[in-house]
Order: sequence, then C-alpha cells, then structure tokens
Amino acid sequence: MSESMTVHIIARIRSDFGAKFGIPRQSGLVDSLTARVIFEPEYRNYDALRGLDGFSHLWLIWQFSQCMGRDWSPTVRPPKLGGNRRMGVFATRSPFRPNPIGLSSVRLERIETDPVLGPVLYVCGADLMDGTPILDIKPYLPYTDSHPDARGGFAPGPQAALEVQASAGVLAPVPPDKRQALLDTLAQDPRPGYQHEPGRVYGLLFAGCNVRFTVEDGVLTVREVCPAERARGERNSP
Repeated sequence: MSESMTVHIIARIRSDFGAKFGIPRQSGLVDSLTARVIFEPEYRNYDALRGLDGFSHLWLIWQFSQCMGRDWSPTVRPPKLGGNRRMGVFATRSPFRPNPIGLSSVRLERIETDPVLGPVLYVCGADLMDGTPILDIKPYLPYTDSHPDARGGFAPGPQAALEVQASAGVLAPVPPDKRQALLDTLAQDPRPGYQHEPGRVYGLLFAGCNVRFTVEDGVLTVREVCPAERARGERNSP
C-alpha cells in the first residue's frame, strides 16, 4: 500500500539564476555565488535558528519545483556521461525521481535580521534557481558528513574548468559585485554534456542579465550581455 506524508515549504532561495540552464551541476563548485534563504512567514522564528551561527556549512533540502507532476523514470541519462548512457535514477542526482527532492551543501556566510523578512541566511555555493522551495535546513558536521576516501562512481571529480574571455565593456551591464561569480560559473561550462558545437550561441540568465556566449577549443567567450527584459520570448537554453 502506498503511503504519503505532508511536507511543508519552510523557505525559498533567492539567487541570481533566473532559469535552470547554467546553474552549477553541484553545490560548492562556485563558492563565489551568493544567495539568500528567505523563510516563509510562519517559520520566521529566531528560536528555530538558535546555535546555527556556530556552523560554517549547512545542508539545504529542497524541492525540484520545476519537475513537479512529471513521472519518474527508473533510468536516466546523466549529463556527466554525455547523455548517451543510462544509469539507475538512484545512482544519479537527476530531478526526475519518485520524490523530487534535492540536497545541497552550502557555506553559511552570515545571518542577518531584516525588519520585514525576519532572519535571513546568506549562503555561498548554492546550486539553486531563484525561488526554489526549501524543505529543511540541517547543520553540516565535518566529522561525519565528510568522507575523503569515498568513491565517486562514474562521477569521480569535477570536469576541467574552461578559460573565460570577457571584456570589461561586455560585462558592464552585470552588477560589479556579481561579475566574479558569473565568470566562475561560466568556467564550469554550463553547456549540457552532450552538446559541444563550436560557434553555437548559448544564453544564461544571471543577475537580471542575459549572458550570451560561445565555446571553442576550451575557451568560453562572452559575446553579449543585455538586460534580461530584452531576452523575454527568446530561447535561453539549448
């Protein structure tokens, strides 16, 4: 007999990613990315955060909100393998799961008090789209949660970073305090693992901007950055 349970959304992430395309494949890959965890009104209770500032890192348990209502599959095609091989869904971090739940380890930068929003968590290294529902928050314990001798299966380590070329003029529309995070994100190669077409123009929504780029011979070149409003109605992912 199938059983069910009620899960409450306790908060939402506020990040610079306006779409799924371009988000780092795992949390912690781009530490320069900053985001805020904004609690829902009924969970803006300071007592619930008592002692949290003593931890440097957190686990965020969140919902793949863009996949709600879609069927799960027992096998998926991981981008890490170029999208050509199938693996069991439980051997991957695919969003198309029986329960569309994700897990991210982030660095807790600080906790601030907002007169309207209550306690706000500022975190670094999140791999989440703006507005993603947060289901739970747990402290990261270095003596149990870190396993240096763990095996990585078919994903033993991150891929080599790309060289990123972007002139100061092209990056001008990006807020100055967001530029390094953008460059670090682009260096992770946002393209799907199965697409490597020289000359193809990709678009990434970041910090209110549409960032257009190409990749060839290990070099990512930013071609244009324009306000995201100009990109509405355009195709921003491959």
